[in-house]
Amino acid sequence: MKLTLFGATGRTGIPFIQQALEAGHEVTAFVRNPSRLTMQHARLKVVQGDVFDAVKVEQAISGADAVVSVLGHAKDTPRNLMAVAAQNIVIAMKKHGVRRIVTLTGAGVRDENDQPKLVDNIIRFLLTVLSPAVLKDSEDHVRIIRESGLDWVVVRGPMLTEGPRQSKYRVGMVGKGSGTRIARADVADFMLKQVTDKTYLRAMPMVSD
Repeated sequence: MKLTLFGATGRTGIPFIQQALEAGHEVTAFVRNPSRLTMQHARLKVVQGDVFDAVKVEQAISGADAVVSVLGHAKDTPRNLMAVAAQNIVIAMKKHGVRRIVTLTGAGVRDENDQPKLVDNIIRFLLTVLSPAVLKDSEDHVRIIRESGLDWVVVRGPMLTEGPRQSKYRVGMVGKGSGTRIARADVADFMLKQVTDKTYLRAMPMVSD
């Protein structure tokens, strides 16, 4: 498949690219700074741009079979990064007839099927106090994706760690069949599967160790 990836140079984006290429897919990596993407491959294309630039976003999505986003906030990113990205991605996908999108967010973004435990509620409370703008932006991002009418999967993760891919993890909801951490490489593994799998279509699964 031809996949367009947003957040390609991040710590989850890099293993996703590696795994997608290993699986035989073509990847268009959307990056702000191409120098941060050191790998080269015949099936890897780099598009330089910013998610606030709708024209560049559209350019990256044109010709894709599916879109994957592992965008996240950093110290220098605007507070509305995720929401603007979602809006521009959805518009471009509809224009070019791309249906499938798989996006990543944190477990602090809730779903009606969650059964949060005390520790889950404490974590969300801390997010509302310490990072309210980031949480709101993530929730706005998910809302736009969910209301898009596209074939979406919102993958949620707890604390993301470094480490090798194990390809063994639990898939559940917050407080129901969920743990407290997972390796980024395993998040990439699960997200890559969602590009074609219909099991979690229009759902918000949480993946964890």
